[in-house]
Amino acid sequence: MPTEKKTRRKYTEDFKRDAVALVTEQGYKVAEAARSLGINDNLLRRWRQEFSDDASGAQLSADEREELNRLRKENRMLRMEKEILKKASQYFAKEMK
Repeated sequence: MPTEKKTRRKYTEDFKRDAVALVTEQGYKVAEAARSLGINDNLLRRWRQEFSDDASGAQLSADEREELNRLRKENRMLRMEKEILKKASQYFAKEMK
């Protein structure tokens, strides 16, 4: 019975950053993002920790972190509203013709 040797997959820095961005910027849960990318959620947590440690070296205070989360949420909402308005304007432009 032949045994197959498992090889470790190597991920590019861009892939890691994009994976972490799913969680930090787009609001996905770690488990959801990891599942959709086909990786272990512990690996994604480790990447997120590594990138947060590397970011500027300065830790955010609780107030700053709270404001950052609020602003990210507001940014997501504004982007969604913009897309809705864009689609609505296209719809009404067709109606006017």
